[in-house]
Amino acid sequence: MRSRPIGFLLSALAGAALAFGGTTASASPSAAPAPGATSAGNVGTADACYTWSGTLREGSSGEAVRQLQIRVSGYPGTGNQIAIDGAFGPATKAAVTRFQAAYGLAADGIAGPATFNKIYQLQDADCTPVNFTYAELNRCNSDWSGGKVSAATARANALVTMWKLQAMRHAMGDRPITVNGGFRSVSCNSAVGGAANSRHMYGHAADLGAGSQGFCALAQAARNHGFTEILGPGYPGHNDHTHVAGGNGRFWSAPSCGI
Repeated sequence: MRSRPIGFLLSALAGAALAFGGTTASASPSAAPAPGATSAGNVGTADACYTWSGTLREGSSGEAVRQLQIRVSGYPGTGNQIAIDGAFGPATKAAVTRFQAAYGLAADGIAGPATFNKIYQLQDADCTPVNFTYAELNRCNSDWSGGKVSAATARANALVTMWKLQAMRHAMGDRPITVNGGFRSVSCNSAVGGAANSRHMYGHAADLGAGSQGFCALAQAARNHGFTEILGPGYPGHNDHTHVAGGNGRFWSAPSCGI
């Protein structure tokens, strides 16, 4: 596990921002209470990545909700994925409830201080989850360019993929998950013989090594954590890794694993 940078000083927070999908999500002074300040409606910890203020519940909307959806994207329920759209609807409430239950919090589907403080423990200053990095999700180039979407969108999609993997990792006993690759430009995809419509070129996908879990256990677990594409042992070209991805549609095929 990587060490989390200590970013809980308000002076550091003022400049903290996340470039995501062409927008900038920043933790502004109005959104970040001073360290130690608490109230029924405010989180008492400032975070170097993003700080929530107040409580989010069904019916809430906006950037704070979108940021929350990214972090709970790995808890949509079996076979589902939640939209990262800034609208706190029933699917987001259900995902928040599952996240809370997974970490022993009061599972009411309302995101308040306890939920946000748990998220702060799970994320690094660049908003990636503590057990995954952008470098793991991009072994193709340094700037996320050349795919089927803009570089910013590919990087944003990879961030969601990492949070899904973080949820899956926790559900599998917090054992490390080996990521062998993720985003590919069109040229990188062609060089490795990837499918013409590969979700790798959108930043949605990751190829996983067996690790201590084994390919089939990974493929089976992925069904519960927002992955709409799962390819593993028994599917042509996938006996040596498990492929997981988000995106539209659903295609699961790992015949040797009962999928």
